Amino acid sequence: MIGASKMIGASSTQTETIPKPDLSVQLGRLALKNPVLVASGTFGYAKEMAGVIPLPELGGILPKTITQNPRPGNAPWRTVETSAGLLNAIGLDNDGIDYFLANHWPYLKTAGTTIIVSIAGKSLDDFVLLAQRLSEAKGLEAVELNVSCPNVSGGVDFGTDAKLCYEVVRSVRKVLDCAIVTKLTPNVTRIVDIAKAARDGGTDAVSCINTVLGMAVDWRKRKPMLANVVGGLSGPAIKPIALRCVYQVATQVGVPVIGVGGIANMDDMMEFLIAGASAIQIGTANYYDPLVSIKLIRGLPDALASIGATTVREIVGTLKT
Repeated sequence: MIGASKMIGASSTQTETIPKPDLSVQLGRLALKNPVLVASGTFGYAKEMAGVIPLPELGGILPKTITQNPRPGNAPWRTVETSAGLLNAIGLDNDGIDYFLANHWPYLKTAGTTIIVSIAGKSLDDFVLLAQRLSEAKGLEAVELNVSCPNVSGGVDFGTDAKLCYEVVRSVRKVLDCAIVTKLTPNVTRIVDIAKAARDGGTDAVSCINTVLGMAVDWRKRKPMLANVVGGLSGPAIKPIALRCVYQVATQVGVPVIGVGGIANMDDMMEFLIAGASAIQIGTANYYDPLVSIKLIRGLPDALASIGATTVREIVGTLKT
């Protein structure tokens, strides 16, 4: 009996000393507690979700993209469900930088996790002015440059031209000391070229990918279903495209990658990490399962253990080809 007691005690002690998995990741100068972020445009300004999920558990939050002036967005209809995702043409509906800094930023700073502020502009000057305003925001850790929204007219699509993308990133880098993430579009011939331009401009990481251009038609009325005619397709339908982009950028560019596009469960997230993403963003899945991000964070230690890993970092980019 004494021997049995000693064995039980030893076993208990041994169990207690098993190290907890390290979920932290590093994206250039940006450190995250875990690799699970919620994507801009799918999580409001975070306060709306505070009663639904524990915000401090998230690796980070990207609030709605901010522009220089308030935007009402595009005319309805602005969203259409597809058989494998969501087609949207919201048009960057937001409150503008002044209202954001005065009303949203004070709350976001108390969320208990990293906030990555998403900004978009119709011109290079817009991006610089927004960056200058954000440089005044105390506690700012990171900014995501939305150079790839497919639903806004009247400006330059900086994400489809390598030279223009470089100029935007370089100009913002001169203004901001915090981490910069550049969100790339898949609607190009070679996404690697755009990623290299962002890297050379000084980005800390790139997000792959924004939505894929698409449209929906009501054939009976002979009219497009979106008032904007075209919109951005997100959800499970674009996951293979996003995975391909992540893999190409991670293996050919040498810049940390955040995987975005169709991630809804543990298998999805692990596939992106293995393919080369250092972190991921949950987008469309937030709409039908607001708890998905928390489920992934809490399930990640077991997923890592199942392949003999104790850290997220050791599995990133380990795809065998």
